Amino acid sequence: MNEIYIFISSHLLCFNLTILAIAFILAYRGVSIYYFLGLIFFFILQFDPQTTFLLWYIAIPAVIGFRSIRRRIITRPIVSLIRKLKLLPKISDTERTALRSGNVWVDAELFSGRPNFKWIFSQKYPHLTKEEQSFLDNEVEELCAMCNDYEVSREKDLSKEVWTFIKKKKFFGMIIPKKYGGLGFSAFAHSSVIQKLASRSVPLSITVMVPNSLGPAELLLHYGTKEQKDYYLPRLADGKEIPCFGLTEPNAGSDANSIESTGFIFKDKSKIKIKLNWNKRYITLGAASTVIGLAFKLRDPENILGKGENLGITCALIKSDTKGVKLGRRHDPLSTPFINSPINGKDVIIDIDDIIGGEKGAGHGWKMLMECLAAGRGISLPSTAAGGAKLVTRYITAYANIRKQFGLSIGKFEGIEEVLARIVANNYSIEAVRSFTAGGVDLGLKPAVVTAIAKYHATEMFRTTINDGMDIAGGAGIIKGRRNLLSNAYFSAPISITVEGANIMTRALIHFGQGSIMCHPYAYKEMEALENNNIRAFDQIFFAHFGHLVRNKLRAGALSLTRGRLFWPHNSGFVGKYERKLAWASATFAYLADVAMLLNGGNLKRKEKINGRFGDILSAMYIAVCVLKKYQEDGSTKEDKVVVTYIMKELFVKMQIAFDGLYDNLFENPILRILTYPMKIVCRINQFDKKPRDKLTHLISKIALDNEEFREKITKGMYVPKDKNEALGRIENALALFRESSDAIARINKNIHSKNLPKADLIDVLDEALSKNIIDKEEFKIIKLAREAINDAVQVDEYDLKEYKNL
Repeated sequence: MNEIYIFISSHLLCFNLTILAIAFILAYRGVSIYYFLGLIFFFILQFDPQTTFLLWYIAIPAVIGFRSIRRRIITRPIVSLIRKLKLLPKISDTERTALRSGNVWVDAELFSGRPNFKWIFSQKYPHLTKEEQSFLDNEVEELCAMCNDYEVSREKDLSKEVWTFIKKKKFFGMIIPKKYGGLGFSAFAHSSVIQKLASRSVPLSITVMVPNSLGPAELLLHYGTKEQKDYYLPRLADGKEIPCFGLTEPNAGSDANSIESTGFIFKDKSKIKIKLNWNKRYITLGAASTVIGLAFKLRDPENILGKGENLGITCALIKSDTKGVKLGRRHDPLSTPFINSPINGKDVIIDIDDIIGGEKGAGHGWKMLMECLAAGRGISLPSTAAGGAKLVTRYITAYANIRKQFGLSIGKFEGIEEVLARIVANNYSIEAVRSFTAGGVDLGLKPAVVTAIAKYHATEMFRTTINDGMDIAGGAGIIKGRRNLLSNAYFSAPISITVEGANIMTRALIHFGQGSIMCHPYAYKEMEALENNNIRAFDQIFFAHFGHLVRNKLRAGALSLTRGRLFWPHNSGFVGKYERKLAWASATFAYLADVAMLLNGGNLKRKEKINGRFGDILSAMYIAVCVLKKYQEDGSTKEDKVVVTYIMKELFVKMQIAFDGLYDNLFENPILRILTYPMKIVCRINQFDKKPRDKLTHLISKIALDNEEFREKITKGMYVPKDKNEALGRIENALALFRESSDAIARINKNIHSKNLPKADLIDVLDEALSKNIIDKEEFKIIKLAREAINDAVQVDEYDLKEYKNL
């Protein structure tokens, strides 16, 4: 009897283990439940078709697998419970419009828990056409040369010569198609132009950037009537019209839906008119504009259009010389003198045809804004951040070479190495994000979450970079004047942080708050099914979502235990290693995201700190993809590999910190906190990565300081003046002479150490070194020129009292 029991028990154990192994493999691979049922039946028949105790293996899968049974037994009670507990988030009309306005892209793959890296790395990387490259090499180069940033800051405006050139060469028409007289450039070319201008002058780049971003031209291209396009676009392209866009108000910043500007529809004889009143602020180019794009809330008290009284946010075009329009005053955005101003309107009368899109566009302004903003913020601000970061990198790598303390270039000090490595890494990351995101826009997409990530992190990384640059430059960074390359960029850094969605709000509300609905494969579909009371649709989506959750839980656990080695990467070697880690992070992220939605329901969008941590993880994954893609596109050089290793370590440490924060704060219920405590401990023991070692920061610093080819590569696309009397030109000349004289100076120092030359200042032993043939006449001359150039390059501006008072 015992033998029979042992036989049955051992066979049953084997069967259980086999079933569990198959279930795990199928769930991990995301195989349909019907394949699972088929395999279970096969094993039952092979084991013993008469054994009734094995039926429990198919009871639960059968209920789940057959939809008609499932809907009655499981789905309807779940729907009732969701409604009773009020777990369904309420989505306002404005939120719904925002969710439907953008696209998803790589972010959806990273959100899925099972990213398809073959597809991700197959995305087209942007490149300039010959025409676009020629424009950068000629027109943009010429514009940069004629614009002196110090003079712009003194005069509080661009020169007349610069304004004329901008209009003549159609800088305001980069996004306008050629058939309307514009340049018809790609998003990447537009971004590259702004980047180069930003490396020269922030006011110059903003002046060109804004008309090519969210504004009349962009809105007209997508929503304007034929008559509006035919009239305005050619005039905007050649600068006959200078546009601005009035959105922000005293009580409406990031929450554009709170605008108080109003428009009332009325009839003037037989014509339909609109009376407008508004009070806008922070409007770039407002004081100089000839045509205003205005966002306002449109009302139709008499229901003249037959669409009800409150039509919603509407966008219209208004000539600046229209009666009642008031402009001309200026704001002072941290002494950064681009034209930024209030614009006001009192009882301004316009025609119904002045609405963008005509009468059909009434009430559709919010949709227009959301769609255009999604693309615009992924171009404008990352490109200005890239230009600024390249300027800092170029200047600081030169300065750290030529500036000496205690007889040694300051770049050789370990404290400087640490900061310099961060500058180089941030520069590389910003460029990677700028390029890859612009490429996504050029695919015809409007990826709202990705562009929000690009804007937030590019501007934040630039803020860190300019602060680091100021720290290394020291006194040369804080004394304002013609010689100072960093001060104006330093003052302007907070401006980019606040515009097109303040960064705090972007991180707290968009990256995950909007991303959790837009990027999730099932969440928004479930909400729509519940709102429409469509039980059949909800049943199908909910159980697909349930399978998604289970699969990601299993994947997260398995990838964590194996540190991603269960994942088969698309790329081999260096990139493949990070694909594995990203797959591990993605699965863990996706699982916890579902848990957060389950625990918080509609209340999740108010958990801004939780949303921020999820957003940090999603952002770090996206930046990692951008960096790896750039590494591949740039030829996977050994120098790039060192920098990318540093960046990836920093990104995975940021993910680790965010995951730790989620485990600490996501589970408020004491029982859940106890149950999930082991997960928290495992997460902290089994970390994604560690901070970069000192050896790595030393290597990056050495490459950046000693390898001129690498320095040129990571600052490619910025403006470098050829004039040796300009600030950057002066220090570039000093660096070139420093490098040219380095071998000769090394020989002199070697002879000083061997006591063949007396221990003295370099200049004092030059004659003796020449007489002893340690150096030749040409080297003698170069050393003296280098010494003079370096001494000149490290000087700062000085003034007498009268000059100082007139600054």
